[in-house]
Amino acid sequence: MYWDVVEVKPEPDYCLFVRFKDGLSGRVQLRREELTGALAPLRDAQFFERVFIDCGAVAWPGEIDLAPDAMYAQVASQRHEPQPAVPRPSGR
Repeated sequence: MYWDVVEVKPEPDYCLFVRFKDGLSGRVQLRREELTGALAPLRDAQFFERVFIDCGAVAWPGEIDLAPDAMYAQVASQRHEPQPAVPRPSGR
């Protein structure tokens, strides 16, 4: 599927850089308070860094994975958010 992950890199504060099969890329921010149950091991920074791709999904040892379609939707929605205005020189 177009939302298959082809690249993943762990970043600080439970963030992942992901690139999808169709070229869309961006960051997925996980929230510590949501890392419960089966996702609880991801709270450990060293474990979080062991992320890999398994059949197009972001995964960790112990059969922990994230739904790529939900991650795709999160990254795609970031593309449509208004960007802050860039200050321009006034020319004075």
